[in-house]
Amino acid sequence: MVTLTYDLRIDDEQGEVIERATEEKPLQFLYGAGTMLPRFESQLAGLKEGQPFTIRLSKNEAYGDVSQDAIVELPKQVFLVDGQLDEELITVGNTVPMMSSNGQRLNGLVLEISEEAVKMDFNHPLAGEDLYFAGKVLGVREPSDEELAQMLSGGGCGCGSGGCDDNGCSDHDHDHGCGC
Repeated sequence: MVTLTYDLRIDDEQGEVIERATEEKPLQFLYGAGTMLPRFESQLAGLKEGQPFTIRLSKNEAYGDVSQDAIVELPKQVFLVDGQLDEELITVGNTVPMMSSNGQRLNGLVLEISEEAVKMDFNHPLAGEDLYFAGKVLGVREPSDEELAQMLSGGGCGCGSGGCDDNGCSDHDHDHGCGC
């Protein structure tokens, strides 16, 4: 189990901070379980408790380019509940949890609403961005049997909050990661 703090910035050390894991709410994850970006995880290899780190990931090492194929128009009827559109949820700029026809959970950003359709962007929010992490390793230890079972069964987000649901971390102070 790796526990760490970090600030995540767009582009480089001067970029906007878009995510933060603090000592009070650190990121905790099972190293090697595939829950983190592979290049991020490999850059942590060999670090010990107390060591600082900086990691730069190009967009290709992170979430790739923005894909136009991930921007789709869905029939408005998909979003009707009892014949009505939930206008609080389906509003331009909102992220809506959805499920594909094969059961994959996705988050879609509502881009546009027309009479007949809702235009959604299913790209990762950080697609097309270079990322810069600066942080410190708080701890490295063997996982407990319970942690190992939970992480390998797909439960838990790894953010240390203990509060995850289908939409990610329910009580964490960022929207884009937390190891989910």
